[in-house]
Amino acid sequence: MNLENAAADIRYLLDRGYPSGSAVGFVCDHYRLDGEARHLLSRAILPHQVSERRKARFLPCGEMNGSSIVIDGYNIIIGMESILEKQAYLCDDGVIRDIKGVFRNYRASHNTDEAINTILQFLRKHSPEHVCFLLDSQISKSGQLAGNLRERIGHYGLKGDAKTSKHVDHDLKTSKDIVASSDGVIIDAAEKVVNFLDCLVSGFRHLEAGVNRKLSDIKIEAFNDDKK
Repeated sequence: MNLENAAADIRYLLDRGYPSGSAVGFVCDHYRLDGEARHLLSRAILPHQVSERRKARFLPCGEMNGSSIVIDGYNIIIGMESILEKQAYLCDDGVIRDIKGVFRNYRASHNTDEAINTILQFLRKHSPEHVCFLLDSQISKSGQLAGNLRERIGHYGLKGDAKTSKHVDHDLKTSKDIVASSDGVIIDAAEKVVNFLDCLVSGFRHLEAGVNRKLSDIKIEAFNDDKK
C-alpha cells in the first residue's frame, strides 16, 4: 500500500480538532503501519489551517539577500543530510523535513561535510550581511562543530559566527533577524522566518531528487503479525 490513504484520514481528523498523536495512532493502527511510517506521518501531515498559516508567514527567498540570518544549526544540517541521503520529505506546510529522529543523539555522518558545504554555498549566493548558526550546547561535540562552522564561514567569504546555546529555541523565537528553521514551533513564533531548505533546493535543482514530494510514491508494507 502507499501512505496517501492514511494521510488523508489523518488530515480529516486533524481538521476536526483531534490531537495529532491520537489521530496518527488511530489511523496507523487501522492500516497496521510500522513505527517508521507513523513517525513520517506525524511530521508530514498537519491541519489545513496550520499549513496555510505557516506558508503565509514565509518570507520570499530573496529576502535573505543582504540580510542578517540566524540558523537553527542542527535542524538545518540534519535536514540537509537527509536531502543528500534522499530521505527528506515535503510536509503539508511546505517545509522539507527529515524523519531521522536523531536530534538529541546526533553524530556527524559521512554526509555532514557535504551538507555544511552545500548550506554555505547557498548562503554565499544570497550574500547575507551576517549569518549565525545556533547549536544546542547539550548535544555532544557542539563546541567542536561550532568551531568548524566558524572556519568554513570565513572560507566561503561570509561574515558570521557559530555559537552554542542552552536555549536555542528561545533565541530563535525572539530573534529580530531572519530565522532559518524547519521546526514548526519556531516557524509559528519567529518574527521573520524563511523556508530555508525549500529555498535551497529551489536554488540547487540537482537536489530535487533528494526530496520525497508525494506520499503516494512511497511504498510500504503493512505490519505483519508474524514479525512481532
